[in-house]
Order: sequence, then C-alpha cells, then structure tokens
Amino acid sequence: MAKLPKSDELFQSIDHTPPEKWWMDVPVEFRPGTYCYAAKPQYLETVDMPFPREWRPTDEDWKLPPNWREIFLEGMRERLERFRTFRVFMDICVRCGACADKCHFFIGSGDPKNMPVLRAELLRSIYRRYFTKSGKLFGRTGGARDLDEETFKELWYYFFQCTECRRCSVFCPYGIDTAEITIIARELINLLGCNIDWIMGPVANCYRTGNHLGIQPHAFRDMIEFFCDEIEEVTGIRPEPTFNRKGAEILFVTPSGDVFADPGTYTCMGYLMLFHELGLDYTWSTYASEGGNFGFFTSHDMAKRLHYKIYAEAKRLGVKYIIGGECGHMWRLIHQYLNTFWGPPDFLEVPVSPITGTKFEHAKSTKMIHVVEFTADLIKHGKLKLDPSRNDNRIVTFHDSCNPARAMGFFEEPRYVLKHVCNNFVEMPPETTREQTFCCGAGSGLNTDEYMEMRMRGGLPRANAVKYVHEKFGVNTLACICAIDRAVFPPLMDYWVPGVDVAGLHELVGNALVMKGEKKRTTDLRGEPLPGMEDVEDEDL
Repeated sequence: MAKLPKSDELFQSIDHTPPEKWWMDVPVEFRPGTYCYAAKPQYLETVDMPFPREWRPTDEDWKLPPNWREIFLEGMRERLERFRTFRVFMDICVRCGACADKCHFFIGSGDPKNMPVLRAELLRSIYRRYFTKSGKLFGRTGGARDLDEETFKELWYYFFQCTECRRCSVFCPYGIDTAEITIIARELINLLGCNIDWIMGPVANCYRTGNHLGIQPHAFRDMIEFFCDEIEEVTGIRPEPTFNRKGAEILFVTPSGDVFADPGTYTCMGYLMLFHELGLDYTWSTYASEGGNFGFFTSHDMAKRLHYKIYAEAKRLGVKYIIGGECGHMWRLIHQYLNTFWGPPDFLEVPVSPITGTKFEHAKSTKMIHVVEFTADLIKHGKLKLDPSRNDNRIVTFHDSCNPARAMGFFEEPRYVLKHVCNNFVEMPPETTREQTFCCGAGSGLNTDEYMEMRMRGGLPRANAVKYVHEKFGVNTLACICAIDRAVFPPLMDYWVPGVDVAGLHELVGNALVMKGEKKRTTDLRGEPLPGMEDVEDEDL
C-alpha cells in the first residue's frame, strides 16, 4: 500500500494551474494511492462476467482479448441505440466549464481530467472518432481519437475516479448527467473483464450470500443477537428481533455495513431499540441481508440482477411492505430504477405506519419507505419519548448523503429528526449541503485502502466544510444516513479534521430514546458516559 502523505503535505501538493500540454498528449501515470486493484478472476466467474484473469493496472500488458476493440465499440454502439440519453449526452456538451470546479476529485487533485467535462470527453472523443462523420473526417482536430490500449487504460483510470455523485449535473446548463456517462463507461470496461476488486468482491458476495460482506445467515443472526446483548447492558431491556419470519407485517432491510462495521453497528442498535419500543411487527431476512447494491457500479444489468432479492424475499415472507435502513445508493435504485428494472411490486401494499396511521403515498409504487421518514413521522405524532440532553456532549452537523439528497430530494426529514434528538445542531455552509452537497469522496465502490490518497483528496471539500463548523461552532459529530459514508468518514475526519466523530442518525435516536422500563442509563450506545455521568460507577446506581 502506498504511503499516505501528511495532510498538510497533500494539501500543498494540489495545483490547479492549467497544464502546458494538450490533454490528449498527457499519458496516464499509475501512481500508487491513485488507482484501485484489479478484480480477482474468481469474483468475475461467480457472476458470469467475461474474461476473468489475473492482471494488474501497472502491467504493460493487461491481457485484453484479441478482439477487445471490436467488443468495446460494439458495446458502445448497442448502448447508443438503447439509451437515448447517452447519445444526447455525447452530442450536446459545449464544454462551457460550468461543472469544472464542482467535482471533489478535481478540487482535491488539480488534475484537469477529473473535471467532469473532461472526464466525459475521454469517452466522447471515442464516440466522435467511430460514430460521427466529423470525427471520422477531421480526427484529432475535431476532438476525436483512436481507441488504442493507452486510451483504454486512461478510460479505466479516470472512470474509477468518479463516485457518480452527480454534483456536477446540478450545475450543468444542459442537464448532462456525468454519472450516467460514468455508468456506461464502466459497463464498456466490464465487457473486457477490467473491473476493480472492491466492487466485484461485494457483487460476488451479494450474489452468493445476499450481502456485500459475504456474511452467512447464522453469522448475520449472531451479530444482531450480539447487539441485543449490548443494548440490554446499556438499557436493561433486551430487544427480541425475529428472522425470516413468515407473516410479519414489515420486512426491514439495512446495509450490511450496519451489521459488521463501526460506527454503523451503533446505528443498527438504534433501529433495534426503536422497533422494540414500538412493538413493531417486523422481521429481518438473513438471505436478503443487504440494502446496498454494488451491481450499480458495474452495469445496469448487474444492478437489476442483484436488486430484486429484497422484493423476492418480501414476497416469500408474505410481508405487507418494506422499511429500508440508512443507506445511500439503495434509495436511488429504489426510486429511480426499480420500476424500470422489474415493474411495480404489486404483491405488496402501500406502506401505512401501524403506530400513527400515516399512509406513505409517495411509496405507492415502490412499497418501501426510509427508516428516517418513518421515525420523523413518529416524532411528529408524539409517539416517542425522547431526551435530547443525552446527546448534549455532541455538537452535530449533518452530511446530506449524495443519493438520498441529490437523487431523492430527501432533505428535511433527517434534519427534523436530528433537531428532536440533539440540542446542538449546526448546518454546514449552504453551498455544501442539500442539492449541492459534497460527496464523501469514496462512493461507487472506491472505499478501498490502496486508494487512500485519492480518497483523502476527493473527500477534502466535504472535510473543509466540516472543518469550518468545527472551528467556528465546536462541531464534534458528523451525522449521516449512508453506510458508505459511515465507513468513509472516520479516516477522512481523522486526516483532515481530527476531533470529529461520525454517527448514523439512528445511533443518536437510540441515545435519546427513553424506553419503557429502562434502567437509569449512564452510557450511550458506544459505552461512553452520558453527559453528567462521567464519574458515575454502576455500583452507585
């Protein structure tokens, strides 16, 4: 693994001076820390993807199939015919530069090819050369170039330096969605068996076991039971979740990171406490045990293939509807792709809260609601007893996770909940939140250790906004509603803004929730003293 520079050294290395050479004349440099490892062949074999083999990005020979160019171009042709938006996006960009300084990777690296306009131009130049008359006639002068191995390597390098966050699309006057261009580019790259390990590992695991981490059903259940032990120690009350129970009213699905990775585990404990307190008739599935979908970072077809497991399990168990946990891309897929993939799941009912009677009409098509809107509705109707002073040791700011926020418009519900479970809430600058939120810098499958330098560079804009409220208002907690964020942010904060913890929203809900019959609490869900309880020992109670 490449040595990560110190934060001040990395910051000083960022240079936005325009390069002297034309972008087509600048070769790719595979420098450690700026690229991800190649996917292991067994992962490709598991899901029947083409050309599994051992190769490394730093190798001169990537062991591409003999007819690789024809495969790539035929794949491009098929997608130009299949997706009208793809052809439109290839044609209408005027290279105005409105998106240029909006990408976190460009801000953090200074590399012009990380400007969304130029990243798309990498693929657009191939489109011009092989699919437009002007490109065929004028070649390089017309912005076209040949597809050779060096060009393909450049595509691979930079399209795995895009997190598909879609911030650039907010500022594009033509509405070009560069994330969709990245998705297509990755599909074409996958036709040649050139994915990355951190994506294909979770894809293969999810296909085999139902979750990204490859957790077996018994291990999944054991972890939930362990959380119940922890909750009982903190509150004196033990939740009693059920697993794979047919006839439950609700199926609950959350990302597997909440089950096996801190600080997501504390968020999971918050879910368990909330549902127990409500007496909710729900069940977990140990088979559809993943809300996320790394297939989305591979191809539309792979996303479709992995996605339906949630609904197939809901049908098998005979539930009425689904509640989804704090996840990012799960929600973009549910709201923007589900009906295109599979059509509405008409075997389920429109979600109705059994506690408040609220009918979630916006979920009429998907039959799935977000746990945060479920909790916000409970608070609005006065169904929860909350003591926000239990979080008084935290001054909290909120990160709008890209997919729920930018892709769904899910802005106010998390803030409504936060303001009821925390007394100290501070917003980051408005140009860094809601629609304009900055990405964590490691979404779309880029949260891997060998990529740490680019993660720190890509996460700099978000960290800078956190640093501002940390220094001005004393913010010490960054809350979010995405499992990838909860995994990405702790090292990012340690690197750029030491002293800021990361928490899922329902961890804070769990801290504040006053449960019927609970013992006097002295610690939060992390086992740390509650405000005013720093010197209290158990024997004093």
